[in-house]
Amino acid sequence: MTAAPNAARMPASLVLAGAGKMGGAMLAGWLDAGLDPRATTIVDPVPARAIVDLCAQRGIRLNPTEPEPGAVLVLAIKPQGLDAAAFGLDRLVGSDTLLVSILAGKTIADLRTRLPRARAVVRAMPNLPASIGRGATGACASPEVTPAQRDTADALFAANGAVAWLADEAQIDAVTAVSGSGPAYVFLLVEALAEAGIAAGLDPAVAQALARATVAGAGALLDASPEEAAELRRNVTSPGGTTAAALDVLMRPDGLAPLMREAVAAAKRRAAELAG
Repeated sequence: MTAAPNAARMPASLVLAGAGKMGGAMLAGWLDAGLDPRATTIVDPVPARAIVDLCAQRGIRLNPTEPEPGAVLVLAIKPQGLDAAAFGLDRLVGSDTLLVSILAGKTIADLRTRLPRARAVVRAMPNLPASIGRGATGACASPEVTPAQRDTADALFAANGAVAWLADEAQIDAVTAVSGSGPAYVFLLVEALAEAGIAAGLDPAVAQALARATVAGAGALLDASPEEAAELRRNVTSPGGTTAAALDVLMRPDGLAPLMREAVAAAKRRAAELAG
């Protein structure tokens, strides 16, 4: 994982293709980290009102008639829209442009097929907590990416949270399945815990509040503690106590661990199916 970014590591110019929820969230983090809004261009055929207002307030170019290539081109469009947008996007790739893609399932080879001008490519998978600066991004770089370009990409990702660089692009599908989709698993845990509380006799509002606060607090403790998750689990589990009784169910052979492995494997397979 890498350290927090600083303004000096931000790119001299950046074009963001797609300013939806994830693209807009990343942009907010970049601007907070020191990206020059006057050197920033957004290309989005149907920008949200919040993006239109942000561009007007900060001097960001929005859908210029003839956008110019930037030092970095970030692809944050929907993966299924790549084919239709490819011709226009390829025009935004200059000879020294670093292409950064967060398109699920689209490999570096896929991107080069559709954007033939692209040489230096970073493929990444961020997740939703990037919207509050607490994201987790897995990234890999093509051999053409220079050390300076990788540092720039690292600064962009670090502006939105933690960054893990991968040695092999093949690991991106696993990253997608673990951290990319992972927030949804945690939200489901809150739902399930609240439902279990209601079944145990709690008022629905109380059960939901306790489940939400418990998961959020446990996550904060995990983030603040140097101990591994397994050690923290053991720390709150008294032998023969209530937590141990519950964990006896969750940790049985057909319990949470095999179910999570099955879920992650299913997400990884789906990510691979999206390629091409």
